[in-house]
Amino acid sequence: MKAFRLDGPEVAGVVDVPEVAAGTGEALLRVKMVGMCGTDLNTFRGRNAMVTFPRIPGHEVAAEVVSGGGEIAAGTLVTLSPYTSCGQCPSCLRGRVNACQFNETMGVQRDGAMTEFISVPREKLYAAKLGAKELCLVEPLTVGFHAAARGRVTADDAVAVFGCGGVGLGAIAASAFRGAETIAIDMDDAKLEIARKAGAKHVIHAKNEDLHERLQAITGGRGPDVMIEAIGLPQTFRAAVEEVAFTGRVVYIGYAKEPVAYETRLFVQKELDILGSRNALPEDFRQVIRMLELKRFPVEDAVSAMVSLNDAARILAEWSAAPTKFTKIMVEVG
Repeated sequence: MKAFRLDGPEVAGVVDVPEVAAGTGEALLRVKMVGMCGTDLNTFRGRNAMVTFPRIPGHEVAAEVVSGGGEIAAGTLVTLSPYTSCGQCPSCLRGRVNACQFNETMGVQRDGAMTEFISVPREKLYAAKLGAKELCLVEPLTVGFHAAARGRVTADDAVAVFGCGGVGLGAIAASAFRGAETIAIDMDDAKLEIARKAGAKHVIHAKNEDLHERLQAITGGRGPDVMIEAIGLPQTFRAAVEEVAFTGRVVYIGYAKEPVAYETRLFVQKELDILGSRNALPEDFRQVIRMLELKRFPVEDAVSAMVSLNDAARILAEWSAAPTKFTKIMVEVG
């Protein structure tokens, strides 16, 4: 069967790989479409330390059940959770399987879905009344939804989100879906417009506007109750702590690529909750599906490009050369 494979940094193409067979408790799926995210871009560039080559990427999946789906009938379109959990580490024993110490994500630590057929445990499947494009958006949006859950976002909160990429849009949509007054922060006008359509009541262009003044004006001088960082820059890591309200919550999704120096006095004086957020739980998948079924997310605006499997290498090279050109790329597999 055909698969798109990365054999090394910037070395990619469609290859023949062995046919897949479903094991016990697994469903055989025919892959219809796969979304590509920043993780795939970093893998293509050779900058993802968790990836070894060769590697088939892809963890944002829309697929059709061929067999073994249990209560999900053959022919049904599904998406899936691409994570594993060991069941024995401290995270798993606490029921927080999204943060399993030994997690292996499809397309990262193990081969992913950018191939004609895959086999996955049937408990990882999620059926929904959605099309393939929407199903491909479920997993990336769940990461932002999980961050909002970690931040305990409610309708009484003002929530500011740094970054309007795929993950940031998920956090914006999740906060708005929970009824919060949501503020999107970015330096790209087009992304800020999509964020507004995703539920942001306020948008701040961080390059053209004074971030502190705008946040103070929006929140009546208090600062946001929750700050969600979805970029991964030292300056936004620090700004989240500086701008959040007293006794507020700061949630970090992004990875800073270098050490971050803080004025830790603010941690104590404000009595902050500083929270990490990783992957997603089943409830996050169910909430995203519900939101998409209610047509509460600008699907068409969020997808920058649609390409065939044969064009995946070309579009990754274009994305690498112009990282701000794309928000979400979808690859049609079958």
